[in-house]
Amino acid sequence: MDYFQIMNSACLDVQLDFNEDMYNKFMQYKDMIKEWNEKINLTAITEDEQMVKKHFIDSIKIFKFSPLREAKSIIDIGTGAGFPGIPIKLVKPDVDMTLLDSLNKRIIFLNEVINKLELKEIKTIHGRAEDFSRKIEYRQSIDVVVSRAVANLAVLSELCIPYVKIGGYFVAMKGPSVEEEIKEGKSAVSILGGKIEDIIEIEIEDSNLNHNLVVIRKVKETPKAYPRKAGTATKKPLK
Repeated sequence: MDYFQIMNSACLDVQLDFNEDMYNKFMQYKDMIKEWNEKINLTAITEDEQMVKKHFIDSIKIFKFSPLREAKSIIDIGTGAGFPGIPIKLVKPDVDMTLLDSLNKRIIFLNEVINKLELKEIKTIHGRAEDFSRKIEYRQSIDVVVSRAVANLAVLSELCIPYVKIGGYFVAMKGPSVEEEIKEGKSAVSILGGKIEDIIEIEIEDSNLNHNLVVIRKVKETPKAYPRKAGTATKKPLK
C-alpha cells in the first residue's frame, strides 16, 4: 500500500498540504511507536496499515473542523502515544502544541519523539488534567482543546472545557455512535460554559471506519468550582 498517497488524500480532503518531509516524519514516528511499544504499552494497534489509518489519518481528519486550521494554541488532553497532537503538529507545524498525559513513561516517549523529529513549539506536561486547568497560565487560555481519550462526554468536558478561552473550542474525537452520550453530556457541557455546536462525521480513506467529532464552543466562563478534584469527574459525572 502506498502510505504517502493515502495520507496525501486525507490531507487534501481537509484542505491541508502534505509533503515528503512530513511523510518521512510520520514514518519515523511510526517506527518509534513500534520500538517503544515493546517496552511500554502505547497502543494495541501495531500493524503498519492499521497504524496509518486508525492513528495518523484519524488524527489528521480532526481538521474536518475547519477553524482548527486557524488555531494558534492547542492542547491535547490524555494524549497517550501522541494522538491526535503529534499528527496535528506534523501537518500544521506553526501551531503551539501542548501534550498532557498522566503517565510519565508516555511523556518520556513523547519527549524522545519531539527530539528525534526536531519539532519546535511543542511541549509535554506530566500530570492530571484537573490540576493544570487550575493554573493561571492554562485556565481559559487555549484556542482549541482536543482529546481522543476514552471517557464519556460529561467526564471529558469537565477535564477539557476549563482550558478553553471564551470563543474557543473543545473537539472530542468519538466513535461512530454518539447520540446517547451527547444526550447524557449536554447538561455537563452547559454547566462548564460550553455549547455543543456541531457533530462532524469522519470517514477514513480506503476503509469502512467512521468516527465523529463533537464540537463544543466555549460561550461563557467555567465556574470556579470546576474541575473538581482529581478523580471526581469520573466517579460522579456532572448531570
